[in-house]
Amino acid sequence: MRNYWLAFIIGMMFISCLQQNREKTVSSEFTGKEDDVKLIVLAPGHFHANLLQKSSIPQVNDSVYVYSISPDDAGLIQYLSAIESFNNRAENTTKWNEIVYTGEDFTEKMLNDKKGNVVVLAGNNKDKTEYIHSAIVGGFNVLSDKPMAINHEDFLLLEKAYENAELKGVQLYDMMTERYDILNIIEKELINDPNFFGELKKGTPEDPAIYMESVHHFYKEVSSAPLIRPAWYYDVEQQGEGIADVTTHLIDLLFWKCFPNQSVDYKQDIRDISSTHWATEISLSQFTQSTGEKVLPEYLQKYLNDSILKVYSNGTINFEVKGLNAGLKVIWNYEASKGSGDTFKSLIKGTKAIIKTVQDKEQSFIKQLYVQKSEGIGEKEFLENLQKAIKVINATYPFVSAAPTSTKGEYIISIPLENREGHEFHFKHVAESFFCFLSNKNMPNWEKTNTLAKYYVTTKAVEVAKERK
Repeated sequence: MRNYWLAFIIGMMFISCLQQNREKTVSSEFTGKEDDVKLIVLAPGHFHANLLQKSSIPQVNDSVYVYSISPDDAGLIQYLSAIESFNNRAENTTKWNEIVYTGEDFTEKMLNDKKGNVVVLAGNNKDKTEYIHSAIVGGFNVLSDKPMAINHEDFLLLEKAYENAELKGVQLYDMMTERYDILNIIEKELINDPNFFGELKKGTPEDPAIYMESVHHFYKEVSSAPLIRPAWYYDVEQQGEGIADVTTHLIDLLFWKCFPNQSVDYKQDIRDISSTHWATEISLSQFTQSTGEKVLPEYLQKYLNDSILKVYSNGTINFEVKGLNAGLKVIWNYEASKGSGDTFKSLIKGTKAIIKTVQDKEQSFIKQLYVQKSEGIGEKEFLENLQKAIKVINATYPFVSAAPTSTKGEYIISIPLENREGHEFHFKHVAESFFCFLSNKNMPNWEKTNTLAKYYVTTKAVEVAKERK
């Protein structure tokens, strides 16, 4: 199998050599027309890199330039395998032409070749911020998977990247796919209906107005096959701690839902960050099972204690944003118990209503949205407000309805499964939004300020958690 992929990659490199002399430097101007966007995939190492190409996008040219360190790189092999499967499937076949360069100088080669106008990053997070900054300085637009920064040094470099993006006239965008989950869209609508929700409560550090908790598992099956993790996934210096990684989505949703179209300035609006972290203990047999690697890499030896790998993938963050108290918690277990899976829950408190998201055994591990009345609101008034809110939502989303649960004063917001797109489809929506910003030159300023505020919180939280030890 390895020989097959070596031959495949060498073939792609040969095509690249043939085309180098006749390809011209790609324009950085965008019109919104077909083939406007020329993608460059830099150092692919996570399956999110290929999900952007799961479907064809008319605005994106079929030829994609790929730069990686080695033809043996596991991330590159996985990426190309996925693209080939998209090109050869029976339905919705794509026509991607992958032009691959590998070598120790792959970053410099990408910067000098200037074969595309949008650099896609999804992989090892250790050097990701440096890649972002280099691409921006080189005059490329960047579409990056999270996290874009995993420590304070990265955050400072990310801030410089945004400054240079403005100077260069290019854009930097974070792949926040959760904004395109219909459940989150409906929840945002409800939160911003003052007649139904009222105003956000202030909360306290001990009882925050906004709370989110996310539980994940290192070893799981996807499409009836084990999900193989790269060995570096267990190195927090390469993957990032849990509170620097998963919480990026949680904070983004918090800002997006609770402060729509508003800038969150980390220097003025963020206060009182506190955090904790603790390790998930992974045995060597579990490491092998989840990665396929029989030998522990040297870079993981420092996390080894009595043959147990300690991975700081769990933690909590509490902070104040625009006067409101928020709490986050992320947990990574090794494997879910039989019949269970990843879970999520959130609680957002308003003066008239409380909105909950729950994904647990009772919900068959499918996220469900609930609302209940706040104290001081009568049952009749609450129900009338809810019915009016649903009527407004139905103008755009006619499939949404509300029904009482067995808990008094609580209603489930029903969103049929057939009206929910899977996570993989959200990547196309993110890409299309970004490409529209490029064509229309109208990316709102809050996208920049809120992204910086998000990474300020996560990277500061890692520092605070380490100081507590």
